[in-house]
Parts: sequence; C-alpha cells; structure tokens
Amino acid sequence: MKKSVVTRYRVMAYVTAVMLLLLCACMVFKYGFGKGEDLTFAVSQAHGLLYIIYLVFAFDLGSKAKWGFGKLLWVLLSGTLPTAAFFVERKIVRELEPLFADDAAEPARA
Repeated sequence: MKKSVVTRYRVMAYVTAVMLLLLCACMVFKYGFGKGEDLTFAVSQAHGLLYIIYLVFAFDLGSKAKWGFGKLLWVLLSGTLPTAAFFVERKIVRELEPLFADDAAEPARA
C-alpha cells in the first residue's frame, strides 16, 4: 500500500474533525446566544462537503487495506462524532505502519 493513501486519509480526518468541532461551537452560539446564523450555515456546508471527501478517502483506504464491513463502518462514522476522528486516525495509522515498512523493504522496479 502506498503511503500517500494513508496521508490523504489522515489529512481529511484532521480537517473533518476540526470542522466538526468548529460546527459544534457555531451551533452553541446560534442556539445558545442567537448569534452567528450565517456563519453556522457556512461552516455546516463546508463540513458536509469535506465529510464527503473524507468518506471517499476512508473508503479507498479501507478497500486497499481489505477491512471488513464493521471496521470500515466504524472509520466512516468517526467523522460524525466530535473528536472521534482524531482517535480513530491514530489507531488506524498505528495498525497500518507495518505495511509501510514492507513497501520500503521492496526494491524499486524500473
């Protein structure tokens, strides 16, 4: 497996998690204080688009890593729970690190 597949997933996991936390903060201001309705709308739209990209990259990683349905679903849904993507991303990268070592050990072919 190429390391770029995991790198794409990692970037989108962090971006999605940060956007979800930002969205939660916006929702507190919108419903708790009655302010920031336009900002909340913009952040929710951005998070939705970025979550779709996250789903594509996570599914690509899962198919290349040959995960079962349960694990793939767990990773896909981690982008919907605030802070979950941070923890799931770390766990997934630790699990896949041995695959990178195998790729580095193989000689490059011309």
